[in-house]
Amino acid sequence: MTGEDRRIGVVLITHNRKDEALDCIRRLLDLPERPRVVVVDNGSTDGTAQAISARFGPSPRLDLVASPENLGAVGRNVGVERLDTPYVAFCDDDVWWEPGALTRCADLLDAHPGLAVITGHIVVEPSGEDDPIDAELRDSPVQGPDWLPGPALGSFLAGASALRREAFVDCGGFSERLWLGGEEELLAADLATAGWELCHVPDVVVHHHGSPNRDVRRRRRDGLRNTLWFTWLRRPLGPALSRTWWLLRNAPRDAVTAAALWQAVRGLPWVLHERRPMPPRVEARFAALDAPQRASTARSYR
Repeated sequence: MTGEDRRIGVVLITHNRKDEALDCIRRLLDLPERPRVVVVDNGSTDGTAQAISARFGPSPRLDLVASPENLGAVGRNVGVERLDTPYVAFCDDDVWWEPGALTRCADLLDAHPGLAVITGHIVVEPSGEDDPIDAELRDSPVQGPDWLPGPALGSFLAGASALRREAFVDCGGFSERLWLGGEEELLAADLATAGWELCHVPDVVVHHHGSPNRDVRRRRRDGLRNTLWFTWLRRPLGPALSRTWWLLRNAPRDAVTAAALWQAVRGLPWVLHERRPMPPRVEARFAALDAPQRASTARSYR
C-alpha cells in the first residue's frame, strides 16, 4: 500500500488508559508508513509507562516520555519537540490512523505549502459510523482559497489532525493555560492570523473508539471555560459579548457551569493582558461558524 514515510511522525498523549494506549501504539507501529511515534504519558498512575516499556522495549521508532505530571494538551508540544519530521500527526489513546492516511497527509502538505492543518474523516468504532462532527467538517461554511484540497475550517480536532511542524512551532503550540478541552480554537486562530490555512480532507480516515475512562464533568468544565477564554482573547468586542451571552444562556445551570464561569472570571487579568482580537479576515472565519455551532448536536456543553 505505502512504504516507509519519513516525512511525518506521530505524537500520542495518554493518561491512565493503559490498555487503550498499548493497543493504539501497536496499531501505529503496524502502519505501513512506519512512522516514528512519540508517546507522552501524562502522569499516569496505572502503570501505563511501565507497561509500554515492557511491551515494546527499546525501539528506534518509539520514544516514550514519562511526565511526572499531567500536562494536558501541552504534552503534544513536548512530543513535537522530540520529532524532526516536517509534519506531525496527533493521536489520542483511543484514536488510530487508517493505513495510508499519514502518507496522504504528507503528500497534501507537500503539494500545498500554505496549508498548516489537515483534519481527517472520523469513523466511530466499533459501529463504523461517521462521527456526528463529520457532517459539520464536510459542510463547513468557512471561505478558503480555491487551492485547498478540502473544505476550509475555522478550527480543528487535534486527535484527528496532521500539522505542519513549522507552523505549529512558530505559533507557540497549545496553550499551557488552557490545558485540555477545546484548546484547538486558540491555536487555529493564531495559525490563520499568521496566514496559514486549515482544511478537512474526507479521504483521510481516522478511527475513534471512545474510552469510557474519562472525567466527563471536568471535560465539560474545562471545555466551557476554554471557549469563554478563547472568545475573550481573540473575538472582537461585539461578537465576544454575543457569544458569551449565548453560552451562558444555553449551558446547564449547575455546579459544573458555575465552576467553569468562576475559573474563566478568575483568569480575566491574564485574558486582558494577552487579548489580541483577530484581524477581520480571520474573524470572518469564526463568525461564519457561529450559527452552525449554535445548532450543532456534536458540540454541546450539556
